[in-house]
Amino acid sequence: MGPIEALTMTWSQWGTTHESWKRLNDALVTEEKEYSNVTLPAPKGEVWLEGIFGGAPGVSTPFVQNINLKIPAGVIVAIVGASASGKSTLVRLITGVWQPKMGTVRLDGADLQTWRRELLGPYVGYLPQDVELFEGSVADNIARLGAVESDKVIAAANDAGVHDMILQMSDGYATQVGASGGFLSGGQRQRIALARAMYGSPPLLVLDEPNANLDEAGELALDRALQAAKKRGQTVLIVSHRPIAIRNCDLMLVMQGGQVSLYGPREQVMAKLAVAAGVPPPQKGGAAAPASAPKAAE
Repeated sequence: MGPIEALTMTWSQWGTTHESWKRLNDALVTEEKEYSNVTLPAPKGEVWLEGIFGGAPGVSTPFVQNINLKIPAGVIVAIVGASASGKSTLVRLITGVWQPKMGTVRLDGADLQTWRRELLGPYVGYLPQDVELFEGSVADNIARLGAVESDKVIAAANDAGVHDMILQMSDGYATQVGASGGFLSGGQRQRIALARAMYGSPPLLVLDEPNANLDEAGELALDRALQAAKKRGQTVLIVSHRPIAIRNCDLMLVMQGGQVSLYGPREQVMAKLAVAAGVPPPQKGGAAAPASAPKAAE
């Protein structure tokens, strides 16, 4: 009976392995996509979403549905909403990490899918919610595993407010982070990943919960980074509920059930959220939003 019991226990693993092999085989036989030989100019950061339906790869029903909006270049947009409202899905579609099932994401008018990945990468900075670093040095990770240009690496570290923190590490910028950044704390990984996203001052900067693991010093560094990005004219999309992010934004986008329920100037959206929550609306031009207003979006 021993061999039969062993076969029964490993049957599910065999099925999973077989399905994985089929997916890899299908991916390898897929014809390489053809791109135009025309190199597009560097984008300014204007984002258009036209009839976007999408979700995680392999999921038949799109979670994000019928998204139509325009984000001007050079603005900071705070994306808020309840858990599982579609915020992270939306920013993954905007950055091209996931492809929409329907609709078009445009960067300065050009369909994101017409960009070669290696040409689009330098123009987009992305800090995902689940931060992962690559095995190598701090400098390697900030430089996105490309050639380490000291000036650009240090500039990105200064923009993210992590230069002094890195200098205090055992080997400075040569400090090894370990597999998946395992040698660093959660806050250190997040701040280095922020510097990686800001490497080269990309026109489009997308930050998904960038202050989830930050202490007070990290929060202040993020605040300064957002202000500096705004002065440079970068388009910044930030998923966060904390006032430090909301007070820096020009526009607010509220997600609910995979759709956009509110989108517009910060004061107008905050006033509508305050009315929905039954609290006095924030004063126009106020630096910080009432704590109850973002909770209304949740």
